[in-house]
Amino acid sequence: MERKIDFSKFFPLEKSPLVQCITNEITCESMANALLYIGAKPIMADDPREFSQLFEKTNALLLNLGHLSEQRQESLIDASSYATRVNKPTVVDLVGYGVSDIRNQIGVSLVETHPTVVKGNISELRHFCGLPSQGRGVDSSMWDQGEDHLNELIAALQKIGGLYPATTFLATGQKDIVVNQKQTIVLNNGVDELDRFTGTGDIVGAIIAALLGEGHDPFEAIVSAVSYFNICGEKAKQESFGLADFRQLTLNQLSLLMSETWYEQVEGWEK
Repeated sequence: MERKIDFSKFFPLEKSPLVQCITNEITCESMANALLYIGAKPIMADDPREFSQLFEKTNALLLNLGHLSEQRQESLIDASSYATRVNKPTVVDLVGYGVSDIRNQIGVSLVETHPTVVKGNISELRHFCGLPSQGRGVDSSMWDQGEDHLNELIAALQKIGGLYPATTFLATGQKDIVVNQKQTIVLNNGVDELDRFTGTGDIVGAIIAALLGEGHDPFEAIVSAVSYFNICGEKAKQESFGLADFRQLTLNQLSLLMSETWYEQVEGWEK
């Protein structure tokens, strides 16, 4: 990797940032524990009546499109608007973008507030960029991840980055793509098993939000969070037997890997 990032400064966290998560019930517990494992503090609060006081205490915000409802829509939009007014570091996770018109409309509304980070899997972000995709539901398609299609997505995100100069985009998949107006990195850590338990993308979004809450540069925070989590998966695969065991060991590595020189295993290159 040509870009020089001092990965050693990211973990362990020093300020114990408080991260507000508006997310889906399926992965809520995993995300909360993941934040605790890396030294952050989660609060899963989605009632707009609390926002005026809550936003005085939190360090970052995560907005996840999973498991939509009318009430969840209200919470997401209100929180996004509030975060813009108070300049709160925000991660928007476009879970399931492309599935339905209402999900797309909400996603666009959130992105139009110029959040710090917009993430999704490669198929979700292809949909967001107006590119053809074979992704289904919240799952990314392998067809979307061929080299030509990745380069097509990178070009589209670079173009969209001109409309959102304050936002950095993350597209996750077999290779992870980080793009903003100034730079692009393709990351190559991870194992296939990370696609076989639910919530991995949600956890990555939470880790990114925690690093933003610490005050780190958004581009570097994304590269560090994605690489750290993927290397946790690589370590877990070496020691696990079966997918349930793999999941447990991956989550366990979140609190253990930071004591090692994990950053020596980061694989990626600038485009």
